[in-house]
Amino acid sequence: SFAHSMLRFLGFVFWGTAAAQAFGGVLVILMFKNYRYLFQESYLSLPGWLALATALILLPTGVLAASISIKHSRKKQGTLMYLLLLLLCLEMSSAALAHFYCIRTASQLESAMGYLVHQHNWTCSQDPGSSSVDVMQRKLQCCGVHNYTDWLKTSFSSRYHPACVPESCCKEKHSQCRGDLGHVEQLSEEGCLKKLEDQLCFAMTYVFWCCTLLSILELLAGVSNGILMRHQPFHDFCI
Repeated sequence: SFAHSMLRFLGFVFWGTAAAQAFGGVLVILMFKNYRYLFQESYLSLPGWLALATALILLPTGVLAASISIKHSRKKQGTLMYLLLLLLCLEMSSAALAHFYCIRTASQLESAMGYLVHQHNWTCSQDPGSSSVDVMQRKLQCCGVHNYTDWLKTSFSSRYHPACVPESCCKEKHSQCRGDLGHVEQLSEEGCLKKLEDQLCFAMTYVFWCCTLLSILELLAGVSNGILMRHQPFHDFCI
């Protein structure tokens, strides 16, 4: 009775968690796609793709778990065990990669962002590095790596604009702002490094805990399915 109820409950839970898992996967993929100019390795979005694959497999797994709780079938029970094992491997891999990449990318961000700021050319809006920095500062509402003073250390700033920062540092509510350091209150106070690190670690931590929780639920489903399989004869067992 307990195994039947648990499988039925977990079947519905798997459908709901599939949406949560898909959300985490899309979040990680979009994060690295939007800021790909800061990361050279294309495989960093792998935890997101694994989470998406897990979400797709969770849907038939939930259907199978719910149907087994209603009507026993040795073939269905065996298939459910295989799917649970596959999901467990995918989720543990995704959780481990998400935790590892969160630590690794955080150390790469500062040097990558510092290079883009140093190479920024304010007179050439078509320059890829310049446009990337401007887009990032407008999107995150930030200025510089740590704060606006990072712009004063660049060679281009000291030579041509000693008292200015790029206009992308301006807050959205100040439409007349031109990056003049005489009006610091019009500039974004926070640096881009902290904001981007927070967004990245949130996405990776979300995937990590989502996969960890799902792994526990899948172990419960496997135990419940195993209890039901014990009470059936093995004469109809086939692979």
